[in-house]
Amino acid sequence: MVRTPSTMQELGTPAPDFRLLEPATGKYRSLEEFKEAPALLVVFMCNHCPYVIHIREALAEFAREYQPKGLAMVGINANDADNYPDDSPEKMVEEVKKAGYTFPYLYDADQSVAKAYRAACTPDFFLYDADRKLVYRGQFDDARPRNDEPVTGKDLRAAVEAVLAGKPVPEEQKPSLGCNIKWKPGNEPDYFG
Repeated sequence: MVRTPSTMQELGTPAPDFRLLEPATGKYRSLEEFKEAPALLVVFMCNHCPYVIHIREALAEFAREYQPKGLAMVGINANDADNYPDDSPEKMVEEVKKAGYTFPYLYDADQSVAKAYRAACTPDFFLYDADRKLVYRGQFDDARPRNDEPVTGKDLRAAVEAVLAGKPVPEEQKPSLGCNIKWKPGNEPDYFG
C-alpha cells in the first residue's frame, strides 16, 4: 500500500468525457447522461483499498443523502484487475451489493478515463458544477485507517452543499490520500513528474 495524494487538478478544468461499463447492470454509462444534474461527483475507487473500505459505509450514506438533492454521482474503478483480482468487474458487482451503493460503479478497463481525470489514488474525488467545471478535488474528510478522526465526509459535504446552493466552493482544499491506482505494467501516467 503506497500512500498517494491527489494530483490536485486545476480548478475550472472541464470534466473529461467517459463511456464505461457498469458491471452490475451490463450497461455502458456516459458523462452525457448526467448533463441535467446541478452537480456531478466522480469518485475513483476500488474494492480492496483500505482507505476506501474505511469510508465505504459513510460514502454509501453520503450518496443516499445527496442524490435526492440533485447530486449525480459515479464511482470508477481503474485498477489493473489482472494483477489485483479483488478489483475485477465480477467483484465490483458483489461490492455494490455489500456496500449498498446507489450510484453507478463503472470499470475503466484500459485506464484511459483515470488518466484523463489525472486520478492518482483511491479514493480520489472530483466535484463538478452544472457547467461541468471542476470546483473541488480533495479529501472526503480527515479520517484515515488507523487514525482516530471520525468519518463524517465534512470536506466533501461542504463542497457539495456549496455547489447545490449556487455558492462558490473554497479554493483551499486538502488533497485526498489513499492507495495508488494500480496501473497496468507500462501504463503508468506521466503526470507524477
